[in-house]
Amino acid sequence: MSLKTTFTGQKSDQTGSALLLTMIMSGVALAILAAAMAWSGSSSRLTYRSIQYTRSEAAAEGATEKVVAQITRDFLYGGESLVINNLNFYRQSTVPSTADSAYWSTWEFNDASGNTGQTFVQREISGNYVELDSIYAGLKGFVSTYTVVSHARDTASVQDVTAGVRQQVQLASIPIFQFAMYSSGDMEISCGQRFDATGRVHSNRNLYVEPDSFLTFESGVTAVVSNLFQRHPLDTRGPPAGGVVYVHPELKVSPVAALTLPIGTTNTPEAIREIIEPPPPGESASSPLGRLRYYNECDMVVVVSDAGVSAKSGNFDNFLTPIPTNELKVFVTTTNSFWDAREGKTVLPIDLNIGNLAAWSATNSSLRNLLIGSNLTSVYIVDNRTLPGTSLGAVRVFNGLILPTNGLTVATARPLYVLGDYNQTDPAHLGTTDTTTTRPASLVGDAITILSDAWQDGNSASLQGAAATTVNAAFLTGVVETTFGQYSGGMENFPRFLESWGPIIFTYNGSMVKMFPSLQATNVWNGINYSKHYYDPPKRNWAFDLNLNDPTKLPPKTPSLLKVVRSQWANVVPGQNAVP
Repeated sequence: MSLKTTFTGQKSDQTGSALLLTMIMSGVALAILAAAMAWSGSSSRLTYRSIQYTRSEAAAEGATEKVVAQITRDFLYGGESLVINNLNFYRQSTVPSTADSAYWSTWEFNDASGNTGQTFVQREISGNYVELDSIYAGLKGFVSTYTVVSHARDTASVQDVTAGVRQQVQLASIPIFQFAMYSSGDMEISCGQRFDATGRVHSNRNLYVEPDSFLTFESGVTAVVSNLFQRHPLDTRGPPAGGVVYVHPELKVSPVAALTLPIGTTNTPEAIREIIEPPPPGESASSPLGRLRYYNECDMVVVVSDAGVSAKSGNFDNFLTPIPTNELKVFVTTTNSFWDAREGKTVLPIDLNIGNLAAWSATNSSLRNLLIGSNLTSVYIVDNRTLPGTSLGAVRVFNGLILPTNGLTVATARPLYVLGDYNQTDPAHLGTTDTTTTRPASLVGDAITILSDAWQDGNSASLQGAAATTVNAAFLTGVVETTFGQYSGGMENFPRFLESWGPIIFTYNGSMVKMFPSLQATNVWNGINYSKHYYDPPKRNWAFDLNLNDPTKLPPKTPSLLKVVRSQWANVVPGQNAVP
């Protein structure tokens, strides 16, 4: 018997089906692989493009930042006129380059107007007087808006990707007399009686709040460094014994950015003092500092020397027009003297009769036809006399109830004294905070001392009794700062006094700007508890003059503090630069 082995084969239709299925599965797999590879390639390209766009955007932003930084520097250094003069420089010479870093060797920048190697820079809005944003809300300033746009691409990139960035910055010029109290350095307030600060307060360094009575801040309070409830470190008196109230605590902010003048150098108090000094020989009146010197800005410059009194037109006429001597005698005299017990010196004042000056301004033919609006609005007084070492040269304004029609600024590098009521066309408003009938006014000098309506030069060697007096004018002046063991007197004694006031009221409406150290009137403050008793403080009826919020009512030649505000940042498509 034999064993047989039988092999059973597949049918032909089954073999064909298996092959077909294998081919289908292989095709699907290949399709999936191809799709995956295509997706991977597309994803890589998109990822690369996204990365490259981010790089291009950053490069474009860097180009705009370079321009914004240069605009900021120029504006704070020399004001907007310097920015306007440099517009073409910003456009043509500020794109990032290999001079900045080798990284930029393959980058190309354009201004979206077909100009490679340039940046779009345009002044959009100019000189609008608007309320400012941010921490200085409530302040107003003359604001110009600048637009800066750059487009960038890396020429070495595999993909040609361009990105654009647009920035806008606001250049704000803030009239300095919008502050009830402003200090270019430290500020101290150590009131011995109730004291209300009715307007904004700002210190460009530390604010030492140290009341010995009740101090109230009714508006914003800002400090560049700190707001401190304590004495100045050099003030050796005990801790403050009073209290302080911030009516709007949300407006009490520190630290904040400094508000500075465009004087072409750092804004130290010592450097700022130059704005009240005559210019040195050879200094251009159009230099940053030259443009802010009161000497260069005022309508008339009066010079008093050993040879006599002379005057000429101000910079608007290039100092070409002399004022006849016989006309000057109507409002300038140099024959008086009085004793200043704080300084311990005899003061030899250049007396300026404001009422006579206003009358002369309204009718004279030597200066009037040169002036915009015809009326004199500003006077700068130079004292070039040779004086004994025991005397003090100064300027004194008196008969100042009625100012010239468009207001008046009186400036000098000497100490300035104010005798009697100043700037009130309606005597019924004397002694009040009603300034509806005043005229724009500022007084600028090394130090400012108030002499009441009762002051008599002949009795100045003894302590005189004061009479109620009103002064409506912004003050820009200096102080003798606190030294070890010697308090400066603070903002409550910012205007100086030489009489016994006691319950008598001194009414003041204006703005007190503490700008620099006094260099002429340099003796220290002494309060009633000190050994040198030369005055008794008045009862203070002080207020920020709300007229100073109106640009048409600012004192002539008011300086402006500068601030740069970033207002917009946006991506822009290639070829776009203007604001939509």
